[in-house]
Amino acid sequence: MSPLLFIMTLLLAAAMTGGAYVALRSKKTAVAILAAGAVSLFASVQFLILAAPDVAMTEAAIGSGLTTFLFFFVLGRVRGAGND
Repeated sequence: MSPLLFIMTLLLAAAMTGGAYVALRSKKTAVAILAAGAVSLFASVQFLILAAPDVAMTEAAIGSGLTTFLFFFVLGRVRGAGND
């Protein structure tokens, strides 16, 4: 692994750790969902650096995109159910 890729890997690991910390410590649900989605997006870039493009695409589509969308969809449904 080249030194540039190693540095990028370390930066992505630090960003993922920071995102996970924000997701765990955030008092607002929307911020926690977005932070978890960012962690998944950083993981997909990490997979791309590690020469696994199929895993990276799956992580970006499912982990970052679909899961974040589903969390917001369910959050909206739960909040809307309280008005009935």
